[in-house]
Amino acid sequence: MHDLLLIALYAALGAVAVGLAGLLALHALRRRSVAVSLAVLTAVAVGSVLAGTLSVAWAMLLNRHDLGVVTTVCAMAGVTATATALFLGRWVIGGHRALEQAARALGGVGATVGVDGGSGARSAGGHGPGDAAPAGANGRAGNGTATDAEPPGAGVSAAAGGFIEPTTPMPAELASLSRQLARTSENLAASRERERALEASRRELVAWISHDLRSPLAGLRAMAEALEDGIAEDPARYHRQIRGEVERLSGMVGDLFELSRIQAGSLALSPTRVSAYDLVSDAIAGADALAGERGVRLADEGVEQVPVEVDGKEMSRVLANLLVNAIHRTPADGTVAVAATRREDAVVLSVTDGCGGIPAQDLPRVFDTGWRGTDARTPPGGAGLGLAIVRGIVEAHQGRAAVRNVPGGCRFEVTLPAAH
Repeated sequence: MHDLLLIALYAALGAVAVGLAGLLALHALRRRSVAVSLAVLTAVAVGSVLAGTLSVAWAMLLNRHDLGVVTTVCAMAGVTATATALFLGRWVIGGHRALEQAARALGGVGATVGVDGGSGARSAGGHGPGDAAPAGANGRAGNGTATDAEPPGAGVSAAAGGFIEPTTPMPAELASLSRQLARTSENLAASRERERALEASRRELVAWISHDLRSPLAGLRAMAEALEDGIAEDPARYHRQIRGEVERLSGMVGDLFELSRIQAGSLALSPTRVSAYDLVSDAIAGADALAGERGVRLADEGVEQVPVEVDGKEMSRVLANLLVNAIHRTPADGTVAVAATRREDAVVLSVTDGCGGIPAQDLPRVFDTGWRGTDARTPPGGAGLGLAIVRGIVEAHQGRAAVRNVPGGCRFEVTLPAAH
């Protein structure tokens, strides 16, 4: 028993000494490759066994023959363990390198990412129009330097800054990080597409509003000058025209102000419990004069007495915008139908017109700011803000605005949470 305690003591002292040396080595090499750290760890494990053995032999508790056997076994184990550690380190480094090169493309354009040669890659990032093509097979990343340390044959191009998830075998932690980067790349690609669409809508809106402001202002100036010079044959008609243009411009400015509040998130709602029947009835009454002027019939297609909790003023504006849009797009002697129905826990308000339908490629843009659905420079419906305002107000109520084609026209649907 006494000998066993001495052996344990000497072995522990030898192992502690080697362990402290290993910690110092790891600290000194902390900025080096993980393969070096694994090799040090292996050397510490084998060295601890060898140090304990030598300590026991020094204390004359182990004969020379047994010491030679143990030393030889430890040496062979050390060589094998070190080789295994270096192989493991190379594998981890290979996965890290592939992931690092793929991640460089996340924010670059025309990048080339390195993965294990010949295994291929899976694209996880969207590419928008106008993005650069891959930079070629010169081994350089779009915003980096040549990857000389990569294994021969590595290199997969990733255009437009999209992340390409490497298929190189790698540890579970790196694989999880790779999947997360792939999801992030998809989100960034979708955000870029949304930003491009919004920027295009803004440019269209500025161009159209500039035109729509210049034309009436030029007309107002001409009519004002004619009245000042006394050459207007019918001053009363000029006054009516001036008033009409001013009202149209005032409405355009009001739409711009409303849209700016919606986009800034400062639209203040005062929800109250109201009946969908009352909302629809008031909207039809408000649009009746315009419908009569254009020869369009307004029809009740089934309006149920279902309660909704909404801001009555803002929701009336939604229905008014939809009705005005439908009346303008429906030819004379056509019909605009309005309905309100309950579907499970939601209330659906719909307006169906006789416009003949919307081209399929335009359906996703109908509620975009500035969309008008016509090539005319001065189409009916103002600056093209009415439907964008509809979507903004509906979404502020936690609802959804949608449009689809139906025989003879299209149907706009506003889905709102039902009041309980």
